[in-house]
Amino acid sequence: MNSDLDVLIVGGGLVGASLAIALDGAGLAVALAEAVPPRVELQPSYDERNLALAQASVNALHALGVFDAATPLAPLRRIHVSRRGDFGAVRLDAAELGLRAFGAVLPARELGNALLRRLDGCRTLRRIAPAQAVALEPRDDAVEASLRDGESTRRVRARLLVGADGSESFVRSALGIGVQRHDYAQSAFVTTLTTERPLDGLAYERFTDAGPVALLPLGERRAGLVLSVPTADAARVGALDDDAFVALVHDRFGWRAGRFSRPGRRKPYPLARALAERTTAARSVLVGNAAQTVHPLGAQGFNLGLRDALTLAELLREAASSGADPGDAGLLARYVERRAGDRAATTAFSDDLVRLMGNDVLPLRVLRSLGFHALERSRTLKRGFALRGMGFRGDASALALQP
Repeated sequence: MNSDLDVLIVGGGLVGASLAIALDGAGLAVALAEAVPPRVELQPSYDERNLALAQASVNALHALGVFDAATPLAPLRRIHVSRRGDFGAVRLDAAELGLRAFGAVLPARELGNALLRRLDGCRTLRRIAPAQAVALEPRDDAVEASLRDGESTRRVRARLLVGADGSESFVRSALGIGVQRHDYAQSAFVTTLTTERPLDGLAYERFTDAGPVALLPLGERRAGLVLSVPTADAARVGALDDDAFVALVHDRFGWRAGRFSRPGRRKPYPLARALAERTTAARSVLVGNAAQTVHPLGAQGFNLGLRDALTLAELLREAASSGADPGDAGLLARYVERRAGDRAATTAFSDDLVRLMGNDVLPLRVLRSLGFHALERSRTLKRGFALRGMGFRGDASALALQP
């Protein structure tokens, strides 16, 4: 045994790093164990995706000092939602709803860079990297974790273990927590491209029979693209040259943003839902994709995981200020209670939307069109819908509420 900690975070991706930063200076002995060296090109979650950050996430990351003047945040001020073959569309405008913005768009790689810069400035955090968790042994007063670095293994003892190690979480598996999975039989191609007309803060979500297409503003005339295709068609789409790929995007999306050009590197991501059957065990808790992996439709994945981290950090800071045990069963029960509503509503919304928008039977087409019409005509409905999408649902953390 060579280390005693209050909190051990396993997983240094976007959510794990955010949690570690939120706990810096809290009066707790905290370590972040990362499977790879802390370099942006090595972290699998610091990839080519473009993240639509809800305003609650933007607020919190600003408050944590993650964003600085160099962070290329593109404000998200307008959203256009439509379904090919249906009547009508929903248009959300932040200014019309009395809001500054719905959030912002940022490449995952740039968020990773910002998190690494902020981690470098943490005063009390211990970073263990590279270190792969290979065994867990729960005890009455701690969890003992074996962390492997090449040929050597160290044992770490922590009063609370946090699994932030992604969709295929070792921590979740080692704790014996089951997972409910659903394969959407789709893959998402994630890339960037240039638009003929500047998006100027406008994001599009376009639904088609073959899957959704999202276009996100990145500033000037550069845009982030998420193109979903049936998994059976992913190899063909992945082999297309730039011109053929752009033609496919136009066929699916249309010409609302003018002509597309200069697509970037692209790779398919299989789309599946994975929900942990519970998010806590003795002196252990799951956050982010280890707790729930959702369809990227509606851009809720990272935002939901960040809300996990913020709520947990808030509870742990309260425990530290009173000298309470960070792994206490009562604290973990309060975490589950605070996160239950948001987790259930967000995962259900994501899954229901995929199923509703992907079905082309006539009664559903009529229902969708009526729903679009009702939402488009009601400012009250629009504002409530927007605020939930901005992350202001349930028991929000104090950091998320800071403007």
